[in-house]
Amino acid sequence: MRRHLSKFFHYPIGFNLSNSFPLKCDVSSFCAANSIRQGLFGGHLNECATRALATTSCASVSEDLPKDNSVSDMLVDSFGRLHTYLRISVTERCNLRCQYCMPAEGVELTPSPQILTKTEILRLANLFVSSGVTKIRLTGGEPTVRKDIEDICLELSNLKGLRTLSMTTNGIALTRKLPRLKDCGLTSLNISVDTLVPAKFEFMTRRRGHEKVMNSINAAIDLGFNPVKVNCVVMRGFNDDEICDFVELTRDKPIDIRFIEFMPFDGNVWNVKKLVPYSEMLDTVMKQFPSLKRDQDHPTDTAKNFTIDGHEGRVSFITSMTEHFCAGCNRLRLLADGNFKVCLFGPSEVSLRDPLRCGAEDHELREIIGAAVKKKKASHAGMFDIAKTANRPMIHIGG
Repeated sequence: MRRHLSKFFHYPIGFNLSNSFPLKCDVSSFCAANSIRQGLFGGHLNECATRALATTSCASVSEDLPKDNSVSDMLVDSFGRLHTYLRISVTERCNLRCQYCMPAEGVELTPSPQILTKTEILRLANLFVSSGVTKIRLTGGEPTVRKDIEDICLELSNLKGLRTLSMTTNGIALTRKLPRLKDCGLTSLNISVDTLVPAKFEFMTRRRGHEKVMNSINAAIDLGFNPVKVNCVVMRGFNDDEICDFVELTRDKPIDIRFIEFMPFDGNVWNVKKLVPYSEMLDTVMKQFPSLKRDQDHPTDTAKNFTIDGHEGRVSFITSMTEHFCAGCNRLRLLADGNFKVCLFGPSEVSLRDPLRCGAEDHELREIIGAAVKKKKASHAGMFDIAKTANRPMIHIGG
């Protein structure tokens, strides 16, 4: 008896996954791709929204599509956006407790047997790459706490068609692992640090380790990572007075400092009063660095990028809240528990782990992925609606 793939789609309010998926699966029950699209995504697109999105993203689709359009169609959403960038969270565990990432009381972690194994990560990654994904970013939690992270990097880097293998890390354990990670094919790095003051670091992360993070940034530079991207979430009353100090890091080093607007997630006590908008951050930098100039950004860039005369590095702003960049979004997310998420701020998820463990073949997994991608909305709901929407803590989603 054929069953509908919608049983794998859910809206994770409370995240009781045991109630969200069947205990038994019948692989033969997966529907054909066309049936999925008709059954799950009936109705007509908003013509204006389609046209608006097409002006920034559709032009690149024909250039980037692999030869096998029947396969790569799973990466193209209803608005013509081609998704070539997959973020994979390899663990929910972390060696810090950052306030904007998790609540003070901590979070309940997914039991280890429900986390994707290395073999499962590699199979799903290969499926995405063979369908047209060219960039993978490993996140967490903190990816370096996973014991087999080097092996995962090595095998991912050998996937035919993958051009970039990146990692976002807090840098605490990075220095000693970085040479091996580079040997295993890691090509770019984002290191998160929100303050240059050790006491503030300990307050924000509820842990010590500021010196280790700064050492990791220098180690990455010494190993030839160029640029080393440094992620800084800016919060009013905490680190907004350090913006220009961070910019100074770019003077003599190939550092791309990326100022990120404070975003709402479950448990991080988001308040609009803590948000320092892009316009204000930009004004702060321009007053001290008047030669700041805007770069020509790629349509899929998440950041607005700038250079300063005489500086080796550059300055970027990620403006998710005040000037979203949804029209050019090319990103998808695979969570550590195997759930697939098409939008960072959207609550809907679909399990890839469950059908994978029930014996689904690649074409059946592609049908599930393609159905989810086709359901992706034109843009996120806006910061005030996002703040009221049930979503996971950032540590579950992956940075």
